[in-house]
Amino acid sequence: MSNGPAGHVARSTVRPNPETARAAGPGRMRTFLSTDDGVAVDSVYDQGQAVYEEGRPSGDTPVFVVAHGFTGDADRPHIRRVAGVLRRYGAVVTFSFRGHGASGGRSTVGDREVLDLAAAVRWARGLGHARVVTVGFSMGGSVVLRHAALHRDDDARTDAVVAVSAPARWYYRGTPLMRRLHWMVTRPEGRLVGRYGFRTRIHHREWDPVPMSPVEAVPRIAPTPLLIVHGDRDGYFPLDHPRMLAAAAGDHADLWLEPGMGHAENAAGEDLLARIGDWAVTRCG
Repeated sequence: MSNGPAGHVARSTVRPNPETARAAGPGRMRTFLSTDDGVAVDSVYDQGQAVYEEGRPSGDTPVFVVAHGFTGDADRPHIRRVAGVLRRYGAVVTFSFRGHGASGGRSTVGDREVLDLAAAVRWARGLGHARVVTVGFSMGGSVVLRHAALHRDDDARTDAVVAVSAPARWYYRGTPLMRRLHWMVTRPEGRLVGRYGFRTRIHHREWDPVPMSPVEAVPRIAPTPLLIVHGDRDGYFPLDHPRMLAAAAGDHADLWLEPGMGHAENAAGEDLLARIGDWAVTRCG
């Protein structure tokens, strides 16, 4: 879905636009970040419930950077709910991927979205957070895996990775829901449904080159801690996807197969999100 280099690793410092950065409530800031390929990404910072020193986070305060699923955005109720639980464990950055919500550009369905996540991680570090945890759902899960593999030693690196309901491989059409999604992405009439029905603007170009798949990315993440979470009632990706990811990751990854859980943010209950917060605080310390 992209005409750019799929393995591109951006290294410039991303700063919020001072003309658009603004307070958006107590302990909250909102701005548009500019990615390395010039896309404006709508981003929200929630200070969280941790202790701050002189207006900046203490060295022990992690920040969770949340990467939503396809057709989501930073203002969706399920994203706000995820952020609300994770705020108990640290600050939270939420953002809308390109082509979603108020962000610019068009969705490449997981390819150049790595640049969006990198911009958000750099912003979080620029706000004073020394520990960053990326948490991705569905498409966002594939993005956090590829981002961690591509950004190992730069200012967009992450200290722990959580992938929830992520695919292991591209072009999967083995479930009815995935066949509908492929129709929406690949057909002109489907992209119209995406734009007007789901507020998601989808790029018409096919991937060229095809980006590294999640299962190819996972072995490159070590020794960064990795948590793979998947529901046994996921209607998009069956359990062979998380098992494939865990097998590729080896001993450095934890795999949670959640009984009765469906797909992504809407299916992630408060108890699961709290356990993810506990895991992250322990593993990235």
